[in-house]
Amino acid sequence: MKQIRVFGFILIMISVSLVVGSTNAQQMKILDQTLSIKEKSIITISSLTAIGNLPKLKIALNKGLEAGLTINEIKEIVVHTYAYCGFPRSIRGLQTFIEVLEERKAKGINDVIGTDASPIANNTNKYERGKKILGELTKTPQPDKLSGYSAFAPTMDAFLKEHLFADIFERDVLTYAQRELVTISVISAIGYAEPMLQSHLSISLNLGITPNQLKEFAAIIQETVGEEKAKAAQQVLSKVLENRKS
Repeated sequence: MKQIRVFGFILIMISVSLVVGSTNAQQMKILDQTLSIKEKSIITISSLTAIGNLPKLKIALNKGLEAGLTINEIKEIVVHTYAYCGFPRSIRGLQTFIEVLEERKAKGINDVIGTDASPIANNTNKYERGKKILGELTKTPQPDKLSGYSAFAPTMDAFLKEHLFADIFERDVLTYAQRELVTISVISAIGYAEPMLQSHLSISLNLGITPNQLKEFAAIIQETVGEEKAKAAQQVLSKVLENRKS
């Protein structure tokens, strides 16, 4: 009888150890989760496009293709940047991408074109669609009464909701999370837009990008745009993560 009790106790302890080990392994997997090669390429392509460093951008574009990004995905990344750094930088990025593709084709490299964006069939009010998407991203219902810069310049509010969050974010070549990686990369690269960066870092967390991945993002930014702007981005990220804890 005593031996049976001892054997039963051993079985219980083994079961507990297995459960704890499995839980710890899952926790470690979450803590150790890092950005994929594609996600890293999105960050470097976006930030280099934003600052107009075309020689380094050519290298990043080649690496992005080699990492598995399709031609259409990279086009969508560079097009998305214009919403935050303007047409001049975005168009120069696209022109640089054309050069890269021509050079690769001359070497016999045939890159995957990828899926085109699906037509947006939703004919409902574009402002309301953009408002809804912004609410989904921020996890905060958008107020009907405008305030701050939106009340001061309602046209800007209309452009933001109708064009950025409806026309652009509704496109399906990139996911919301990928578009946020583009967004925070460009905002960090151009600098001096901390309130907007704070908002989009929070949105990134809402979309499942982990704190560790965002810390990794900040390290990549340092490599691409330099110490000063990376430090500013890291300070904003620290504030966002601290607010999440409280």
